[in-house]
Amino acid sequence: MAAVRDKSVVVTGAGGGIGAALARRFAAEGARVVVNDLDEARAKETAAQIGGLAVPGDASGIVPAAREALGGTIDVFCANAGVGTGGGPEAPEDAWELAWDVNVMAHVRAARELLPEWLERGAGRFVSTVSAAGLLTMVGAAPYSVTKHGAYAFAEWLSLTYRHRGIRVHAICPQGVRTDMLAATGAAGDLVLAPTAIEPAVVADALFAAMTEDRFLVLPHPEAADYYAARATDPDGWLTAMNRLQQKLEEREGDAR
Repeated sequence: MAAVRDKSVVVTGAGGGIGAALARRFAAEGARVVVNDLDEARAKETAAQIGGLAVPGDASGIVPAAREALGGTIDVFCANAGVGTGGGPEAPEDAWELAWDVNVMAHVRAARELLPEWLERGAGRFVSTVSAAGLLTMVGAAPYSVTKHGAYAFAEWLSLTYRHRGIRVHAICPQGVRTDMLAATGAAGDLVLAPTAIEPAVVADALFAAMTEDRFLVLPHPEAADYYAARATDPDGWLTAMNRLQQKLEEREGDAR
């Protein structure tokens, strides 16, 4: 793909799952890829598989080190690292803070570092791995749902603010993807996400299709568009349907006890 060949790409949370799939696809298309992950061993493993560069550490502050590793320039930044915090208002304060920090503020901090250079040269691409929960919601996971809404809103804001200045933004919003995060979602994930879960490589394919079409919203599960439209046009009907899912979840959890 000409848009990424010989470009400098950073993928956070790329030790496995969607991040590793994105890193592999960018490398296969001829990009130079920095693989970032909090887990140093996993970052190095993915980097070795694709001939990339491992730059482990906290995704919130990775831009300077990644830029240096790539020789001074980042063309594409994939803000992929995320945490799937469950629970509701009763979830611990530090769980809410972690979800906010990783799922939203890491994106903000990366954009803060990247935008001056990108705006100066009139080019740059920011890829935000959000979730269908950012368009809709996820039963049993208030911190995750709320912060993924925030991630989507920030990606949307970046796009509407800078698209006329050469900045391209993509928001990836899959439903279930067969990753460690899905495996950790328990009964809620089994009920809502597992039945239609896809492989991480399908998410990467969907992103590249969106880049080819210069399209902001990336929906690896196309049916999410219908759910999103229903949420906007009939919010009470949509909430009623989601509440039925909540009741099914409570029934499953009760049976498990």
